[in-house]
Amino acid sequence: MNTPSKLAYVPFVSVENMMKLVHRVGLRTVMSEIAAFIEDDFKRWEAFDKTPRVASHSDVGVIELMPTSDGEMYGFKYVNGHPANMARGLQTVTAFGLLAEVASGYPVLLSEMTILTALRTAAMSALAARYLAPAGARVMAVIGNGAQSEFQCHAFAELCGIETVRLFDIDPAATAKAVENLAGSGLQVISCATPEAAIEGAQIITTCTADKQCATILTDNMVGPGVHINAVGGDCPGKTELHRDILLRSDIFVEYPEQTRVEGEIQQLSGDHPVTELWEVMRGVKRGRSGAAQITLFDSVGFAIEDFSALRYVHQKARETGLFRDLDMIADPDDPRDLFGMLMRAK
Repeated sequence: MNTPSKLAYVPFVSVENMMKLVHRVGLRTVMSEIAAFIEDDFKRWEAFDKTPRVASHSDVGVIELMPTSDGEMYGFKYVNGHPANMARGLQTVTAFGLLAEVASGYPVLLSEMTILTALRTAAMSALAARYLAPAGARVMAVIGNGAQSEFQCHAFAELCGIETVRLFDIDPAATAKAVENLAGSGLQVISCATPEAAIEGAQIITTCTADKQCATILTDNMVGPGVHINAVGGDCPGKTELHRDILLRSDIFVEYPEQTRVEGEIQQLSGDHPVTELWEVMRGVKRGRSGAAQITLFDSVGFAIEDFSALRYVHQKARETGLFRDLDMIADPDDPRDLFGMLMRAK
């Protein structure tokens, strides 16, 4: 029987090892370091193959593949979004991802990405806010207190200096969960009874709801001058969170317009409505926040390069910490032409 070669083994980061890695490195440090990897990759934007995610929609949710490559490494993420899952005791979003060498096509990492997606989404939000939020912002409203909310709070505390978070959800149990989870975080956490109360005094407003519908989480009269809106929840056709008039008053920043115009808040606008790509801001080609009264809006939908960055980060950290296990998942006969013989000898 053939003994698998080293190349046949693929490092696998399980949910258990991902959690161990986060605790080993530190939650906020992980998000800060992922943000640095994302920023580095956005600054070399032209190096990447870019395509909108490949989505398979049904009446209960969506299953998506998110691929990209920088010419040396290839990565993809499998991810779903099924809002009704929560009522069945299941996650709304689950994911896994793979990183491979372009030169050989051999995978070099397989990883869970349910936790990693939450980490990179929060890291991306806070990274964008570093360029777009008003200077000295210390208060953030978080409307929608589901699985993503605590990650957002920690990321904004670490990367942007947020000190107070004001929480609202239509389900009081979700807010109570978030309040409990944020105990000991160093943040002042305020539970609010209405979205209007949540945004009181907030310089940053984060919306991250789950229902796949055209909702109005924020109405136009709720948004005053000078705020930064971190719109996380709109991430597929037919799902939005903001009143259209808010978009018309805002300077809008996106990851990849070809995807955001289909999935983001700007699906409510004409296809030629001006937006600014974040990589241009990070590279200094375009301006981010330019005035105290300006309303900035990060129309976040999540893009494959961010997942590539997160996988690149985990690949490095897994090797440093040893928090992975090898999977025998690549058939590797002694003679590459003799796959059938390898199978028969295994008998």
